[in-house]
Amino acid sequence: MQADRVELISFSPTSTTKQILEYIAQGMVPGTVQHMDLTLPEAETLPSVRGQSDLAVLGVPVYAGRVPLLAAKRLQGIQAQGMPAVVVVVYGNRAYEGALLELKDIATSCGFVAVAGGAFIGEHSFATRDRPIANGRPDDADAAEARLFGEKIRNVLASVASVQDLHPLQVPGEIPDKERPEKKEVAPVADPETCILCGTCAEICPSGAIRINEAVLADPSECILCHACVKNCPTEAIKFQAPPLLELADKLSRECQVRQEPETYLAAGKA
Repeated sequence: MQADRVELISFSPTSTTKQILEYIAQGMVPGTVQHMDLTLPEAETLPSVRGQSDLAVLGVPVYAGRVPLLAAKRLQGIQAQGMPAVVVVVYGNRAYEGALLELKDIATSCGFVAVAGGAFIGEHSFATRDRPIANGRPDDADAAEARLFGEKIRNVLASVASVQDLHPLQVPGEIPDKERPEKKEVAPVADPETCILCGTCAEICPSGAIRINEAVLADPSECILCHACVKNCPTEAIKFQAPPLLELADKLSRECQVRQEPETYLAAGKA
């Protein structure tokens, strides 16, 4: 079984998940790579039926040990019709908990057949220079691990005639049996002294929570706390100032200093 045509399907507000998927694809050395970006609101109008590729690589960040609700909603609009898939979660050096299993289940419900899974580390959304949390990741070592994972996927697929010749993929985690944490109704604010009203924050907001009028207006009921606006502001004018988020960022910076490493899982061939 060959994977000459690979489709990367990502929800990646700060681009780290998308970067990991690209590294994985490099290791697979496919003939063609297509991208389906589910990050922005217009993704909800993309064609839903997939079937022109040999393999899909699905990637999402981890929010509080879960697949983000918005990412799950956009993924659930896809119809895959038996396409083999790799499921990938990217977390900020704390823990991925049940997110990889949750993503696998979502992929299965969409008609994908999961053949491999991985948990990789990316710079935490809350990270800053003063509050480092996996700053600079994925780094060169992460990139090398992702490419090696892609090579292993290619070899597994080449060893079988079809996905039916593989055992079901096993990944760690438990299906969450509790409600998600209550959503914090906070939003970023822009410093009027440094904000140039360029509109970048509104353009890259996954939930469409930000609008530009005579100032930056962010809707706390729509904000998903992804920090894409913070990471991409050209003048560093936009920030989250809510004390609960700052306290959480401080806690994560203190407690998540031990470097976590990628974990990968491959379906085994049937004897």
